[in-house]
Amino acid sequence: MFERRLYHHIDWLLLAAVLALSAIGVAMIYSATGAAAGGANARLYLTQIYAILIGCLVLVSCLVIDYRTLGDNSHLIYVAILALLLYVMLFGASIGGARRWIDLGPFNLQPSEFAKVGLALVLAKFFGENRRTIPTASDLAIAGGLTGVFFLLVVRQPDLGTAVTLLPIFFAIVYLAGMRMRIFAILLVMGVLSAPVAWRFGLQDYQRERIATFLDPSQDARGAGYQQIQARITAGSGGVWGKGFGKGTQGQLRFLPVAYNDFIFSVLAEEQGFVGVLVALALYLFVIQRSLETARLAKDRLGTYLVLGVLSSFVFQIVYNIAMSAGLAPVKGLTLPLMSYGGSSLIATFAGFGLILNVRMRRFTN
Repeated sequence: MFERRLYHHIDWLLLAAVLALSAIGVAMIYSATGAAAGGANARLYLTQIYAILIGCLVLVSCLVIDYRTLGDNSHLIYVAILALLLYVMLFGASIGGARRWIDLGPFNLQPSEFAKVGLALVLAKFFGENRRTIPTASDLAIAGGLTGVFFLLVVRQPDLGTAVTLLPIFFAIVYLAGMRMRIFAILLVMGVLSAPVAWRFGLQDYQRERIATFLDPSQDARGAGYQQIQARITAGSGGVWGKGFGKGTQGQLRFLPVAYNDFIFSVLAEEQGFVGVLVALALYLFVIQRSLETARLAKDRLGTYLVLGVLSSFVFQIVYNIAMSAGLAPVKGLTLPLMSYGGSSLIATFAGFGLILNVRMRRFTN
């Protein structure tokens, strides 16, 4: 349970940076949806604010319960999330041809976002208790199975973007647990060799189309390549100082589809310019640096693995989303953590940082 003396060990600077990024996200969503002028999406920024408030409650919940207690019950958390993913596959709400959500009335819950936190917990517990300096083949098989079950269920929704964010968690934790680099090399070679099979049988038509248009967006400038071209134009049009809040032509005039979600970074670049981008990136780098420091200060391997598992997925999403906005990666449904519109994503991210704060706060406890 929470002890009063632990209050003094909370990383308030990390929490402030997380909230600052969330506030920037709300402002950009407000602008990208044209909330001041009204419209179909004019109230989305309010939904994001509600998600932040719920996220704060979830963060506090993940903070007050000892992370070691959560680790001891990680198998139950894993099973609960697994049950939700199975429920989604059978009875979930279908939107835009994808079945990813559970309809809870006022809002939709996306369990795949919480799979990242659940996977980080169960793998951190598994390897934290493993006293071998080098994981055995059976250890890797178990960890791969735990990851693979979540991965396959999320891919079936279909949601390849979210499924891919599970892989950095697996690789980060098994690497820290002592997996040899030659195993990574073997997995890399296997991945390259299986790429033609994955291309033919593992990807949907629209996913293959996205990769093809990434290589040459101009071949379908009005279709599959439209988002990528507009994202580049939007991000590059802001210059040094930007066009001003709410004055971005690309975002405001809807040239960039779903700007408040996948391409919120492009809206930031257009309206706040290079200076605004630097501020956002500085906040992200500060969050990453403080989290890495937390991993270094953790009192046990469970804490270290847990922090770096959560952080690896967070960093992967940041890098991929920004690269996507700059036209350096294929368009995929990966949000920019803390800034893009999406309640489940935001709440799950807050839960992850609740665990990171938890590990740092309890570094002096028995």
